[in-house]
Formats: sequence, C-alpha cells, structure tokens
Amino acid sequence: MVIGCCGAGKSTLARKIREKTNIPIYHLDQFYWKPDWVETPKEIWEPMVQELSSKEEWIIDGNYGSTMDFRIQRADTIIYLDFSTLECLWRITKRIWKYRGQVRPDMTNDCRERFDLEFYHYVATFNLMRRKSILNKLKNLDQSKKVHIFKSDYETEAYLASL
Repeated sequence: MVIGCCGAGKSTLARKIREKTNIPIYHLDQFYWKPDWVETPKEIWEPMVQELSSKEEWIIDGNYGSTMDFRIQRADTIIYLDFSTLECLWRITKRIWKYRGQVRPDMTNDCRERFDLEFYHYVATFNLMRRKSILNKLKNLDQSKKVHIFKSDYETEAYLASL
C-alpha cells in the first residue's frame, strides 16, 4: 500500500515496485474518477476498494481516507511518502505542465490534466491536516505490518534497490 500527499510520487513508486515484483497494481484514481472528473458515489466506491484489497496480492496507491483502514488491515506492507509540502506543490505543478490537456498514465480516460485551485489547496494543507493522523495510524499498527516512511527520493530508491 502506497500513501502520501499528492505529488509525493505514489504512482511512480507503485509502478517501480510492480516492475520489480510483478504484483498487480491498482491506482485508486483510475477507479475513483469517472470521465470529466466525476466522483464515484461512496456506496459504490467503498465496496469496490474492499474488493480490490481483498485480492491475494496487490499494490494499491492512493490515499482516500474513507477506505484507508480496510486497506491497512489487508496490507502486509505500507509505504508512506512523507515529503514536504513544498516538494509536493512543485511536483504537481510540473505534472500539470507536463500533462496539461492530456490524460496521465495513472488516471481515468477523459480526466485531462488541468489547473485546479481546490487541488492546490488540498496539497498545500495535506501535511497540516492529515499527516499527524496518518503517522499515528501507522505507529499503532501491530508488528505483522511492515511500515516504511520515506522522506526523500533517495530513501525510496534505496528501498527499490533492496527488493
């Protein structure tokens, strides 16, 4: 399970883990967003993610707090990309510029990359609003879970080299 602020590199890391392990990958954004950025209703979304996370093997990247607890229960390894707000804002800006008007590889068809002030606000406040809760959740897990908290690309690359 790969979680962290938007722009931290969750999808990229998940793809690299997939390349090394051949474990099926599921980008939650591809399941949540319908064409033209329409959200999936909660009554459909949560059972869908429960079904994905009940598979024998998976790599799932994405936060989606309403489904985080049951993904954590099913995961054997949780990776939290604990990157700075400034780094994440810079990366989403580069991503928006790179893919402007196009669909990113880890996104639903017909969800073209665009500038969205509400999304920038979410990224700008992610660490303030969500980081402490996520860290507490991870700290309180039993020892059967492998938890990795990475604060830099160097740490994620070292982890990938160890696989």
